[in-house]
Amino acid sequence: MFKDFQPAGGVFAALDLLRVERRGALLHVRLNRPAKRNSVSDALLAQLHTVFVNLPSDVRVAVISGEGGHFCAGLDLSEVTERNVVEGMQHSRSWHAAFDAIQFGPVPVLSVLHGAVVGGGLELAAATHLRIAERSAFYALPEGQRGIFVGGGGSVRIPRLIGVSRMTDMMLTGRVFDAEEGQSCGLSNYLVDEGAGLAKAVELAERIAGNAPLSNYAVTQALPRIAGLPPTEGLFMESLISSIAQGDDGAKERVRAFLDKRAAKVGKSQ
Repeated sequence: MFKDFQPAGGVFAALDLLRVERRGALLHVRLNRPAKRNSVSDALLAQLHTVFVNLPSDVRVAVISGEGGHFCAGLDLSEVTERNVVEGMQHSRSWHAAFDAIQFGPVPVLSVLHGAVVGGGLELAAATHLRIAERSAFYALPEGQRGIFVGGGGSVRIPRLIGVSRMTDMMLTGRVFDAEEGQSCGLSNYLVDEGAGLAKAVELAERIAGNAPLSNYAVTQALPRIAGLPPTEGLFMESLISSIAQGDDGAKERVRAFLDKRAAKVGKSQ
C-alpha cells in the first residue's frame, strides 16, 4: 500500500488480479500477477475493463502500475494457441474495449513503467495519457518473432508516440529499447530513478486533480481527436472546445483568481 492509500470497496473489492486503492480523488490500480510478470490474461483484461467503466464520480485521476519486478510482459500466450480466427477477432476487440475505456474514459490516467513493458504491456501503457518510467524499464514488441501481430490497439497508438518506422523496427527485428531510449523517442514522458516512479506519478496526479475537470477532459478527449483531423476541421473543433471550456463557471473563477493575483504564476516550481 502506498502512502495512505486504502483498499477500494464495492465492485473493486472482488477483483483478485488487481489491487485497487484510493486516496481522496486518486485511484491506484496495480496489476497483480507478479509470478506471470503481470501478463494479461482474459480475466485480468476483464477486471481492468471493469475498473474503468465503474470509476466513482469523485475520482479525478487514476494511476496504473505493476506488482513485482515488471509493469506488464504482455499477452498471456498460454491462452492464444487454441483460438480460431473468429475467436481471435473477438479477443482483439475485447482489448480495444478495455483500453478505450482507459484512453477515452472520464479522467486522466497515468502509468508507472518498470521492468518489462512488452507487447500488450506497451499497448496498455500507450493507452494511458502520461507515462512515468523507471530506469529498469525496457520496451519490446516481440509479436513478429511469435508469428502474431499486435491486437490491443498498438498499431494505432504506438506509432503516434514513436512513429511508424520505429515500431516497424521493433516488430521486424525484435529490437528492445531501454529506459533512456524510450524516453528519448517518446515512449515515456518522465524518466526517474528506480523505485521513484509511483511517487512521481502520485505527485503529478495530485497536480492534475487540482485542474478544472472540464479542462482535463478536454485535454484527454479533444486533443488527440483534433490531432487526427485535417487542419481546417481541427481548428474549428479547437474553437468549439475552447469556447465550452471558457464558459465553465470553474474556469471563470480560475481566470479571476489569476487576474486578482490569487493564483500562482507559471514557473519552474510549477
